Amino acid sequence: MTEVKAELISVGTELLLGQIVNTNAAWLSEQLADKGISVYYHTVVGDNLSRLTNVLKEAEKRSDLILITGGLGPTEDDMTREAFHNLTGLEIVEDQSTIDKMEAFFTKNNRVMTPNNRKQAHVFEGAKVLRNSVGIAPGIIVEHERTNWVFMPGVPREMKAIMGEEVLPYLQDKLQLNTVIFSRMLRFIGIGESQLEHELRDLISAQTNPTIAPLASEGEVALRLTARASSNAEAEQLIDEVESHISKRVGQYLYGYDEVNIAQQVFLQLKQQNLNIASAESLTGGAFASSIVEESGASAVFNGAAVVYQSLTKEATLNIDHNLLAVHGTVSRQCAEAMAEKVKFLYQSDIGISFTGVAGPDELEGQPVGTVYISICDKNNQFLTERFQFKGNRQTIRSRAVKKGYELLFYHLQT
Repeated sequence: MTEVKAELISVGTELLLGQIVNTNAAWLSEQLADKGISVYYHTVVGDNLSRLTNVLKEAEKRSDLILITGGLGPTEDDMTREAFHNLTGLEIVEDQSTIDKMEAFFTKNNRVMTPNNRKQAHVFEGAKVLRNSVGIAPGIIVEHERTNWVFMPGVPREMKAIMGEEVLPYLQDKLQLNTVIFSRMLRFIGIGESQLEHELRDLISAQTNPTIAPLASEGEVALRLTARASSNAEAEQLIDEVESHISKRVGQYLYGYDEVNIAQQVFLQLKQQNLNIASAESLTGGAFASSIVEESGASAVFNGAAVVYQSLTKEATLNIDHNLLAVHGTVSRQCAEAMAEKVKFLYQSDIGISFTGVAGPDELEGQPVGTVYISICDKNNQFLTERFQFKGNRQTIRSRAVKKGYELLFYHLQT
């Protein structure tokens, strides 16, 4: 099969204003990838006839398959049909089967069908009309000058029904689809994006099939491996071979795959090793505890948390020595280790972890904003304590501290 270049166009000013999240595009890309169709462009355009017409004009120049969602409703700002007419000159006609369906719907619900509702039955002359099993407005497929155009309502439920029941079977037959696109995400922690790319620079430079795409996020990095093949099994085998080369170089930083996150991975490690943990949190304010209890079955590994934001609560709740705080301060290695040890004892846990530092906006005890101490007191009463200097605003510092705590736990639990 010749490679099909696909493009998605989402119509609606509400998408541009951020009033509605454009989930349609992500879902459609996934469906097309499963059929081996590469999506090259995502475009969002508002309810403006001239701009929409220009977007369609550009899409026609560069894509073989164009899927458009939205702008097919009954109101004046639904202009997708008019824009396509402007581009192609194809006549807009009324589909009688849709009219019949609409009239039956309004009669059944004891409602009057206003004249503007008839607009939803407008299709293009010679088009293939697609049945909408969960709504009124049909989908439309038009082949015009070697480009395949697919029009679907923007309502996700209706779009998904039309795509699954009508569009994908049509494309399978029309385009003789016989390839799949399969992706796997490798997730790494403890190595930066630049260092990861440096270690794999020759593999990334030589990539063909599978492709290797580095993706950075807060406190970690990922590699998306994508293969094109005649079956999922063949694609997975191609990805396995590349992953093997990657693992030989940076496998010590690999913590999980696809949608798993570092909190879930640490949760699994604790569960597999039959260990439980408690947290003492100052600057993080219970964020570590909140993240771990999101996991189903958290009670098997998490005993409790002490949010001790003030010096007095560190003393009263955890029984930390007043003189220790007076001499070393709350933002110190000594305080972090005392917090980890005391919370471990307080909640009768195998492991205690603590977070103390300066989230800002002002420095504390002469320590600059972003200073964070994290300490782990393990089952053998041994300490792993690290000092970090994070950058960013208050929320970024707090979230990075939690992520770093999970990173320390992940590697410590492997030893």
